[in-house]
Amino acid sequence: MYEFNTEIDLPFAQALEKVREALMQEHLGIISDVDVQAIFKNKIDKEIPAYHIYGACNPKMAERVLNSEPNAGALLPCNFIMRESDDGKVVVSFMDPVTVLGLCATEEPKRVADEAKEKLLRVVERLTA
Repeated sequence: MYEFNTEIDLPFAQALEKVREALMQEHLGIISDVDVQAIFKNKIDKEIPAYHIYGACNPKMAERVLNSEPNAGALLPCNFIMRESDDGKVVVSFMDPVTVLGLCATEEPKRVADEAKEKLLRVVERLTA
């Protein structure tokens, strides 16, 4: 599977703060934010519920991947989405780094992927606690 997810029963802004805190506990920071809701509204005049694509990163882990395989930057950072579901909850879906970095030819990115997945699974545990 390419992702794993959980739901948070909070308004979007509060859910985002909870996710940020859980990521920081794993030494991951949000480095990018694509506001799909705003893009759809501005580009195709379509209204959708809140939907963001975020990039999470630990620079030391990213450095290990890039030192081993410089073009693997195309597979970074660890992306995740947050979206409002039909029932008013916020779905948080993390890309599985093992699946994505498993495309690499060298072993170091695969080791990093295993570590990153462990971190993200702990984030999910914190979000559901």
